[in-house]
Amino acid sequence: MISAAALGAALLATTACSSVGNQATVETAASPVARPEVSTDFQYPTYRKVTLVDEAEDAFGQFSAEMAEVVDNLFAREDRPQAFIAGEEVGGAVGVGVTYGKGLLYRPNTAPVEVYWQGPSLGFDLGGDASKVFIPVYNLGPTENIFKRFPGGGGNVYFVGGVGGEAMSNGEVTVVPLRSGIGARAGVSVEYIKFTPKRDLNPF
Repeated sequence: MISAAALGAALLATTACSSVGNQATVETAASPVARPEVSTDFQYPTYRKVTLVDEAEDAFGQFSAEMAEVVDNLFAREDRPQAFIAGEEVGGAVGVGVTYGKGLLYRPNTAPVEVYWQGPSLGFDLGGDASKVFIPVYNLGPTENIFKRFPGGGGNVYFVGGVGGEAMSNGEVTVVPLRSGIGARAGVSVEYIKFTPKRDLNPF
């Protein structure tokens, strides 16, 4: 019997997680226009809704009315994020599902930081799938606060058409992993995710 960890390692070995974006928040390769930002305090500035919609569209590679509506709902409930993560993840299941991801964490006026995430999950089909992921981050404070475990269940669920996600909080920081397509259907079934500065094949 192939273990969940072994399957995750195999999926990672065969699926390349692409880097997202070349600059932190000022511009992107596709759009050199300055992105507006709003500061809620002097230490940790936040993103406006229009900026987050633009960044989400860049992350998923296309305009999505569903994504714009999800972001609209996010702002109504969670307000403005201090950061966001754009990347890709792979998931698979043999009895118990596993999820592995890699991306860049962006925040205003700061160089992007590479992050990884992993965790057990439910809802993936036997085998594996890959999806792009966009993760607004709320109440982050210092960047190192992202490197913690975030349990699922009990948070606000956002789902419109082919875009879905769930707010996951450790009591201080809140992340909302948004996925599209197949990943969106599995997104609300993640038990928890753990962010790390380096790849970790242990989902637990």
